[in-house]
Amino acid sequence: MDVRSIQDKAPALEHEGTVAVWWLVEPREMKAVTEGGFLELVSEFEVQGGSAVNPHHHPTHEFYYVTSGRGIMVIEDEERLIVPGDLVHIPPNAVHSLKPISEHAGIHCFCFAVAVKGAGPVDYTSH
Repeated sequence: MDVRSIQDKAPALEHEGTVAVWWLVEPREMKAVTEGGFLELVSEFEVQGGSAVNPHHHPTHEFYYVTSGRGIMVIEDEERLIVPGDLVHIPPNAVHSLKPISEHAGIHCFCFAVAVKGAGPVDYTSH
């Protein structure tokens, strides 16, 4: 499972040393695997405590950046605790799900997805 955290990165300086940057995905790192794709979506979402995102898949590279809360991320057969500051990469067509660790507190994430070349529309209301 590809989970990256700024806790594991040293900052680089940009813009004449005025901006500290923690590269969670290095520039052009994903160029080859996303070539010909397109930005499918950008969103924020929250899974409430006691609820879950059921296992599903779609033809996108999906990225979740955890802004608050804690949860159990499952991608294919691998399970991992994710916490604020983690960036999760979900490969195209990988079955994935997410559940807050608490019945009383949710998990809130920023999400963006890059569709693979030739991907058709996805009905996100049914996933």
